[in-house]
Amino acid sequence: MKRGRSALSSKFPSFPSHETPAKRQKRLRSSFRLYPPQDWGNLPYHIILQIFQHLSLVDRARASSACRCWNDVFHTPNLWQRFEFELNQPATSYLRSTHPDLIQQIIKKHAQHLQYVSFKIDSSTESAEAGCDILSQLVNCTIKTSGLISTARPTFMDVSQAHFVSALTVVFVNSKSLSSIKIDDTPVDDPSLKVLVANNSDTLKLLKMSSCPHVSPAGIFCVADQCHGLRELALNCHLLSDELLLALSSEKHVHLDHLRINVISENPGQTHFHTIKRSSWEAMV
Repeated sequence: MKRGRSALSSKFPSFPSHETPAKRQKRLRSSFRLYPPQDWGNLPYHIILQIFQHLSLVDRARASSACRCWNDVFHTPNLWQRFEFELNQPATSYLRSTHPDLIQQIIKKHAQHLQYVSFKIDSSTESAEAGCDILSQLVNCTIKTSGLISTARPTFMDVSQAHFVSALTVVFVNSKSLSSIKIDDTPVDDPSLKVLVANNSDTLKLLKMSSCPHVSPAGIFCVADQCHGLRELALNCHLLSDELLLALSSEKHVHLDHLRINVISENPGQTHFHTIKRSSWEAMV
């Protein structure tokens, strides 16, 4: 301990406790001239990158204005692989929304870096349409995981089906490496699923698509039959048919590890569901 104090005192001069504040301030200024503080802008690149990885997006943006070096780190591709677009309207949500300027900056500079993307929207049609507009601009993307999250219904179901499908197929066509997709409560349809299969059959492992009224058992079978790496599938009971359940049970077609079937009512007061033969369930078991 003594060595530590002596070494420290030899580097930084001590100040007598009886000094007046004015004299002490004067001596401190002279001390800083002799021993200037480290230039944070000259920190090694990997150190700054580590600091940025532990900051929130807002704090990261503030830090990027410190100097040119930190601004360069702010745009490092590794920092833009994960992003959640939050789209909320002041009239329908108390949550903040991702700033439009930031969205445009991401689309222009970092679309090709995005790998894990989610869209979290409120119950307004405007937010859902904004999400579709962003999806339609992700042309140069390499997305691996994509999720559409609605904090309340309706949302995407209120958007024009043509608009939604057109925007979603942009991602399906351009990503080429999608492994996980969550598209619950959306107007996705069989033709768009065929586009998904045509471009991502070798990489798709997880597909969640409950409450998708425009999808048929044939569309689901197309995905399960041709995406040989598919390991997890989640869908609604009303999408099942005996043929589909038997196909999902066949090791010749599908190698699922997890099959989630949600038994929910699509219509208020509905108590009767279409029936599946007992033999089909037994085949699955």
